[in-house]
Amino acid sequence: MSSAALKRILHRTLNPKPDSTHSISLFTTVPSPPSDPSNPTSSPDPLITDAVSILTHHRSKSRWSTLRSLNPSGFTPSQFSDITLRLRNNPHLSLRFFLFTRRNSLCSHDVHSCSTLIHILARSRLKSHARDVLRLALRIASEDGEDRVSKVFRSLIKSYNRCGSAPFVFDLLIKSCLDSKEIDGAVMVMRKLKSKGINLQISTCNALISEVSRRRDASTGYKLYRQVFGLDEANKVKPNVNTFNLMMVSFYREGETEMVQRIWREMEEEAGCFPNVYSYSVLMETYCFQGMMVEAERVWEEMRLKGVVHDVVAYNTMIGGLCTNLEVTKAMELFQDMGLKGVECTSLTYDHLVKGYCKMKDVDSAMVVYREMKRKGFEAEGLTVEALVEGLCDGNKDRVVEAAEIVKEAVRESEFCPSRKCYELLIKRLCEEGKMDRALSIQAEMVGRGFKPNQETYKAFIDGYGKAGDEETSSSNKKKKKETSSLLAVEMAKSLKLGAEEEEEEES
Repeated sequence: MSSAALKRILHRTLNPKPDSTHSISLFTTVPSPPSDPSNPTSSPDPLITDAVSILTHHRSKSRWSTLRSLNPSGFTPSQFSDITLRLRNNPHLSLRFFLFTRRNSLCSHDVHSCSTLIHILARSRLKSHARDVLRLALRIASEDGEDRVSKVFRSLIKSYNRCGSAPFVFDLLIKSCLDSKEIDGAVMVMRKLKSKGINLQISTCNALISEVSRRRDASTGYKLYRQVFGLDEANKVKPNVNTFNLMMVSFYREGETEMVQRIWREMEEEAGCFPNVYSYSVLMETYCFQGMMVEAERVWEEMRLKGVVHDVVAYNTMIGGLCTNLEVTKAMELFQDMGLKGVECTSLTYDHLVKGYCKMKDVDSAMVVYREMKRKGFEAEGLTVEALVEGLCDGNKDRVVEAAEIVKEAVRESEFCPSRKCYELLIKRLCEEGKMDRALSIQAEMVGRGFKPNQETYKAFIDGYGKAGDEETSSSNKKKKKETSSLLAVEMAKSLKLGAEEEEEEES
C-alpha cells in the first residue's frame, strides 16, 4: 500500500480556516477533536496527565492499584484514547492499560477507543494484538445494528492522522474481516481503498481472493482477482505466483480443469510470473485427475528441463496419478527415484502405492509396501486400510484373519474407524470360513460403533452357523449350532420388522 498516496488523501482539506484543524477521511470531511493530547501546548484534562504519569513512572506492581484509586469510577472512551495517545511510543504498555480497563470494568470501550489502540499496535507491527482488538471493535460495532465493518473503517480513517498510523492498519482490518467471516465487508474496504489509489499488501490481496473463492466459488474469486490487481489498467501491485496457485487450486477442487489451464497461461503470458514447484504440482494433478498421464509426464519433464527441482509434493502427485490410472510400475520407478534423489517419502507416498497395487489385484505387493510403511513408522489412512481388507478378502479365503488383524491393529494404533462396508465384508468372509467366534467379536465392535446389523449381516451368521452345524461331528454341538442359526433367523425377522416400522413412523 502506498504510504504517500494515503497521506496525500488524508491531509487534503477543503479551504480550512487558518486556526481550524481537520481530519479528512477518504470519503468526508469531519472535524477532529479540539485538542491533541500529544501536543504539550494543549490543555488536557488533569486526570489524563495524572494517569499517564502513573502509567509511565510507577513500578508495575503499584501502577495498577494507584491508577484504580486515582479514578475508581473509571475512564470514558475519549479519556482512554487521550491517555493511550500519550503512550503511543510504548505500545505494550498501551495494550496492558487496555486489558486492565477491560478486566476491571473501568472503561466501556467503543469503536473509537478501540481504533486508537489499533493504530498504535499496527504502527508498531504488533499484528496479532491489533487483530484481536479489531475483532473486538467489530463485535462492539455490531451492537447498534449498523454495518459494523463500515463503522470500524470510518473510525480508523477518522483517527488515522491523529495516531500517526501506518497504511498497514487497513490490511489488518481486511484480514480481521475475513476472520469474522465478513467477506462483503472486506471486499467493500478493498474497493474503497482502491478507488482512492491505495493498494493493499500482496498477502492481503491473496488472502481476500482465497477466502472469496472458498466461501463463494472459484469464479467469484477470479472476478475479484481481476478487480484487485486491475490487470486492464495501470497498477502498482502485481499478482505473484501464490495468487495464481490459490486460484488454480480453487478451480481444480471444483472440477474446472479448463480454467486451471487458463490461469496457467495467464500467469505466464499476462502477468509474466514464473511458476514454482507447487504450481507445476497443481497442473500435474489436474492432468492426472483427467487421466491425461501423457500431459502430466510432459509437465514433469518440463520441470526437469527448466531446473525446477521435484519436491515430495511433486513426487506424490505423480505417484498418485500413476497409481490411480493403473500405471503402478512407473509409480514404483518414481518411488525408487525419490530415494536416489534424497527426497524423503511421506505416508501419502505409501498410501498411493498400496491402493495402486490393490486396484491392480496384486495384494501381495500391496502387503509388502504396507509392511515397509509400518516399519518406517507411518500410519495408513482409512481408505488404504479398507483397500487392503477388500484385497485380502476378495478371493483369498485363507487371508481373512490377516485382514481382521490389520483392522484391529489400525484401530488400536491410529484410531482408525472402519466403515460399515468394512465390518460387513469381514463378518461375511469369517462366517464363510466358519470362524464364528471371531465374526461375533467383530459384530459386537460394529454395534458398539453405532452400526446396526442389517439383513446381509444376519444372513452371513445364519449361513455360517448352519454350515458349521452340518460339519460338526458331535451330535450335541451340531444341535447347538443349528439352534443358534434358528435363533438368529428369528432375531433377524424381528429386527427387520422393527426397522420397517421405524421407517413408516418417520415417513408419517
